[in-house]
Amino acid sequence: MREVPEVPELTQGQPGRGLAGRVPFQVVEVTGPSMVPTLHHGDWLLVQYGATVRPGDVVILRHPFQQDLLVVKRAAERRRGGWWVLADNSFAGGDSTDYGAVPEEFVLARVRARYRPLKKDQRSVWGVVAWAVSALRPVSAARSVSRRLRAR
Repeated sequence: MREVPEVPELTQGQPGRGLAGRVPFQVVEVTGPSMVPTLHHGDWLLVQYGATVRPGDVVILRHPFQQDLLVVKRAAERRRGGWWVLADNSFAGGDSTDYGAVPEEFVLARVRARYRPLKKDQRSVWGVVAWAVSALRPVSAARSVSRRLRAR
């Protein structure tokens, strides 16, 4: 995941410090396939630091074994020792099934919305209209849509 470079005080590995102490929202970019179909590589997320996390929420957290790496996962449930987080794409791995419960202090922010940028090949009128309708969406805790779209 990559953060927007316009906010120099918030560098990768330093979220929750600097401006985030005063400004609870930040924009970050998704890299990698672990949250497909909910989030795709290149999507932009509006995240809120310090928000209450509930089961089902998509969250930004520090990787338990590599704390300078930020990851986006779904908070499945609170367990003794922290949050059990899962990738929506079960084939991508890299979630609590690999490293166990994530300590509460490693969960930094809750994802509020995602913005899907216009693709280079979406230049037809209908392509742009379809993109405009679906580009900005709230990210909710409900996974029903994700479950229907997941290929098994």
